[in-house]
Amino acid sequence: MFFRWDWLRPQLTAPIVPTLGPVHPDALTLDIFEDTLHAAATGDFLPYDKDRRWGGEKDEKVLREDVIHQPEHTLVPTLTRRAHGTVKVFAYGSSDSAVEEAAELAAKLAAVHDVVGTRVVRTLGPETTHPRGTRIQLKDFTTGPCPDPGGPVRSVTDWPTAVQETFAPFAETMAGDGLAFLHTQMRAGRCGPVLAAVIEDRIVGAIGPMKVLPDAIGRPQLMPQYFAVLPEARGQGLGRALWRAAMHWGQSHGAAYQLLQTEVGGPSDRLCQSERLVTLGFAHIMSA
Repeated sequence: MFFRWDWLRPQLTAPIVPTLGPVHPDALTLDIFEDTLHAAATGDFLPYDKDRRWGGEKDEKVLREDVIHQPEHTLVPTLTRRAHGTVKVFAYGSSDSAVEEAAELAAKLAAVHDVVGTRVVRTLGPETTHPRGTRIQLKDFTTGPCPDPGGPVRSVTDWPTAVQETFAPFAETMAGDGLAFLHTQMRAGRCGPVLAAVIEDRIVGAIGPMKVLPDAIGRPQLMPQYFAVLPEARGQGLGRALWRAAMHWGQSHGAAYQLLQTEVGGPSDRLCQSERLVTLGFAHIMSA
């Protein structure tokens, strides 16, 4: 074992794991951190990695030889080669000095690996006042029913062909929200159902793909989705209808929970908070 749980556990203010992202608090174990080191050595996807849905090879990996693990703080650097490359250092620990050390480590490793981007990820607890960055939220499907909201929402493939053909221009418009990538995966047959909201025979919102997979401890998790509504179609309750339809789908297909990441103060964040999801903590990503 590389990590000491008696050092690491007190530093985990939010359930975020390098290369994996948010995990359920029950799955936040020493084993999951050790697994990320093993995956760095093999280059394989972990069985419960959400990114394995897309196939190919795992791009982001832990720089295992450069991990700094101390009683006061733990720094875990990762490397991705996408888009000129980025070194990201996850800083676990409450002191500002940990963040400063993480920034220095990111800059050094970026030079070593000849990449452009440097980031520091600081995890913050759910009690944080005036948080910035990303909120980690939990939807627990075991606490009550998630009824079908009805309305103009159904799977893309359940709409008439003429309506389905409007997904392409919708996806291109919302490429910044990941919908163009999602459309590519849909055309390749690499993902589960995508739910779409339609007005006047045109797709104006979507959430997907819908997929339930076991997490690190075997609990069925509704995997994260891409989620967007055209700006001109907002304010009509379509985002809420899409989200509730997705939650209905997840519960109906045996999911125990879903984890969501929302930009603090953004539309999805306000929606999830109004739906009374549980805040598990925050991730503040800073340029190093």
